[in-house]
Amino acid sequence: MTRKKIVIAAFLAIMATGTITSCQNSLQLSRNTPSSSDSTLADNAAMQDGTSVDCQPECFLMTTGIASYYADRFHGRTTANGETFDMNDLTAAHKSLPFGTWVRVTNMENGREVTVRINDRGPYVGQRIIDLSREAAKVIGLIKPGTGEVKLEAFEENPDTSISG
Repeated sequence: MTRKKIVIAAFLAIMATGTITSCQNSLQLSRNTPSSSDSTLADNAAMQDGTSVDCQPECFLMTTGIASYYADRFHGRTTANGETFDMNDLTAAHKSLPFGTWVRVTNMENGREVTVRINDRGPYVGQRIIDLSREAAKVIGLIKPGTGEVKLEAFEENPDTSISG
C-alpha cells in the first residue's frame, strides 16, 4: 500500500465529517480529531461536506454535493499547484483532495459525467464541494444553471485512459 493510500485511509478513519463509506465496506465514523500532529493528514483531507455513498473498488472516495464552475476571470492565472488555469481544460478545484487526483463528476440531474484532474483549491462559496473548469461544466450541462448537484468519485490514477489531463 502506498504512503498516499495509507495517509488517505488514516484521514478517512480519523477525520471523517459524518458517515463515510469506504470503497470496500461501510464504516460509521465519529468527528474525533487525530492525536497526531502530522499535518499530512489534514493536507490530504478528502472531504469537507457532503453525503458519502458506496463507490467502485478502484476509487478512494465518493460523495455528493453542489458543484460550480469558474472561467473567464481566472483564465490564464496561476492555480494553487503552479499551473496556468485554462478554462478549456478538464480540471477542477477542490478544498482538500491532493493535486493530481482524478475525479469523475456526474451531474445528478442529467446523468452526464466528466473526468477532471484536481489542480487548484476551492470553491470558497457556500457549501459547494468542487469548482469545475468551464469546459468540464459544459460537458455535464452546468453552464446555464451555474451550479448543480453532483456525485464525485476520486481516483489516484485516471480511470478514463482516453483523457490525458
